[in-house]
Amino acid sequence: MFDNQKENLMKMQSAAAEESVTGHTGQTGQAIRSTRRWFALSILALAQFLVVLDASIVNIALPAVGEQLGMDTVALAWVITAYVLPFGGLLLLGGRLADRYGHRRLFLLGIIGFVGASMLAGLSVSSGMLLGARALQGASAALLAPAALALVTQLFPAAADRTKALGIWGAVAGIGSAAGVLLGGVLTAAIGWQAVFFVNVPVGVLVIALIPGLVSRDRAGTPSRLDYPGAATITGALVAVVGALSAVEQIGIAHPVTIGLGALAVVLAVAFVFIERRSANPLVPLAVFRNRNLASGNLVMLFVGAAMVALFFALSVYMQAVLRYDALTAGLTQLPLAGALVIVAGVAPSIVGRIGLKGTLVGSLLVLAGGLVWLAASPSDADFVVNILGPSILIGIGLGGAFVTATQLAVDGVEGGEAGLAGGLINTSQQIGGALGLAVLASVATARTGALEAVGTASADALTAGFSWVFLGAAAFTLLGLIAASRARTAR
Repeated sequence: MFDNQKENLMKMQSAAAEESVTGHTGQTGQAIRSTRRWFALSILALAQFLVVLDASIVNIALPAVGEQLGMDTVALAWVITAYVLPFGGLLLLGGRLADRYGHRRLFLLGIIGFVGASMLAGLSVSSGMLLGARALQGASAALLAPAALALVTQLFPAAADRTKALGIWGAVAGIGSAAGVLLGGVLTAAIGWQAVFFVNVPVGVLVIALIPGLVSRDRAGTPSRLDYPGAATITGALVAVVGALSAVEQIGIAHPVTIGLGALAVVLAVAFVFIERRSANPLVPLAVFRNRNLASGNLVMLFVGAAMVALFFALSVYMQAVLRYDALTAGLTQLPLAGALVIVAGVAPSIVGRIGLKGTLVGSLLVLAGGLVWLAASPSDADFVVNILGPSILIGIGLGGAFVTATQLAVDGVEGGEAGLAGGLINTSQQIGGALGLAVLASVATARTGALEAVGTASADALTAGFSWVFLGAAAFTLLGLIAASRARTAR
């Protein structure tokens, strides 16, 4: 008996020694990245929250920024564009760099850069300094966002746990956008526009301090050459298309700059496909799009992103310019929407377990489209409780379910070596979709409002009609997402 105990003890010691060299492994044979993975998820989600938040939190603060830094309307639009351009343009490269050099390493590099850039933005004393800081924020976000999502997929290799984790992750994306309008109004009214940037600093420092102790070091990967020609062409194409979409709103679709950027985007995109088909180590293996769920999930996120960004922009302006709410009140009106989103995101994994991923996504998109159509009926003298509260709750429900399930769909069946790529793709889809939706629907609203004012319609009524078309257009984008979702292959 003593010999058996001794033999067992020796086996345990041998296993422990091997584990200390190779890292803990779970039942699936994958290395366990954390012994406190749910806590690690919450800290990673904080970083993702900041990334999404910064795309919307600045909106309500823009008038105060313009007044203090002497920026006109065109210059203020670049406060948004300077963040979106490098963020959307560098995401695929950021995902591949994370796969190549380590997800934790690139995540930490990205969050450090993001915190530093946020501090610079808050300290800005000129428009040039602010725009430069915003560009650095976007570039840093492009490093941390895909790496963070890849770490989440590695922390939760089991299907059931991953569903719950991605449910939380998808909710964070929706909550960040809704919270941006709320926090932007509260912070600008209470402290000043600088606070919308400074708020990132303590949260980011907390993330930097905790992640090294929560997530294990990256394992050594197989050295491979990075596809620099592919990286250059796709990054250039994405920057050009985001720039063209932003230019549509600022200088018009027929302007030579807009046309030139659009043509450049097409040429670079074609060159990228040509390069990837011949590259031994492609930046984006085109075969990955044979995964129907990944392709469908990214299309859904593209259209939901288009609807969401246009929605929050139009809703914020509608409340302040038409309903005459101040910044704080406009922000507080987003609480019901955000609350509905949080609740639905929390229960979405259990709904997926009952009716399936595809059914949950399709249902969420239908609810979202219904809420947007309802909101489009709001008059120029709308009462919040009567006209806005109901559709806001429906929109929150739809966004909560859609973000959770679209994110899960987009990483379905992706292997660990492609996790950073999948993270880059889903984030790229959301950013490009947002730029597309804002550019197209803002132009539609401007044209509608101008046509009505030209025939003598009161300004408030003309603005309301323009925003109504934005909400209807967002509903149309959502229905396009529903068509994409219907092509997904899921068990139920």
